[in-house]
Amino acid sequence: MLRPVIVGIDGSPEALAAAGWAAREAQRHDVALRLVHAWTRSPHPSARPSTTSQHHWARRILREAHDYLGDLYPYLPVEEYGVEGLAPSVLLEASADGALLVIGSRSLGGSTGYLAGSVALHLTTRSPTPVVLVRAGEQAEDAHQLNAESSSATNTPYRDIVLGVDLAHPSDETFAFAFESARSRGAPLRILHGYRPLPVTTTGTGTAVASEVPAEYEMAFDALVRPWREKYPETVTTATARPGRAQSLLLHAASEAGLLVLGRCNRLRPGPYTGPVIQAAMHHARCPIAVVPHA
Repeated sequence: MLRPVIVGIDGSPEALAAAGWAAREAQRHDVALRLVHAWTRSPHPSARPSTTSQHHWARRILREAHDYLGDLYPYLPVEEYGVEGLAPSVLLEASADGALLVIGSRSLGGSTGYLAGSVALHLTTRSPTPVVLVRAGEQAEDAHQLNAESSSATNTPYRDIVLGVDLAHPSDETFAFAFESARSRGAPLRILHGYRPLPVTTTGTGTAVASEVPAEYEMAFDALVRPWREKYPETVTTATARPGRAQSLLLHAASEAGLLVLGRCNRLRPGPYTGPVIQAAMHHARCPIAVVPHA
């Protein structure tokens, strides 16, 4: 990762949470952080004090975010970009120059999930680079395991990274992102695949017995994961295929995770499309979500 981490800033608490997450990611990879704020000319200038132009207002939002991050990460190079235009278009264009785009999303309340708005949906379905969705209130300690007193801390090991895999549409991009995320944190990686349960057969005694997963199915899953395990031997990796709905399995696994990584296949359907797994994660996951586009 040599290109900067891009984060959308709009002055909201959720954007600051996203900026904090993006700053930590940039610091881990020793790259710059780029703050991007989109502003538009208001048809009613009186909505704000006449002495404050919208351009100045945009600079103020960027400066406040820069100062906030500067106190926490004083050695991190931070760039500021204020661009006139609509946020979805500005951030989409900015993402092409970055290694990663990070945006904030409001929580549903407590830690139950997100409210994925139009900007988040627009970017996750169109961005050429991975998009990470960060909920409001996300702090550095949330990526770590609880300490012996069951309290949040930053001096404990990182929580697991969870990777959801679709065997019908696997991608090197998604695997690379998940393994690199785990490696840079020294975190374990859990690879999950949910599949439709096989038919149940009945024995001569009337006992229902679930059919076993075909050996070739297990071999295909192992063959998919093995090269990545060999490439990242230092990363503790578990790979599990389970019967059930993928979204339910992944949401359960992600409830205690530090990051959920999902792939978005660009060729499945023309136009903006996420699929049921990403949709469920965007609305209900408790941890940050990374959506990685691939062919």
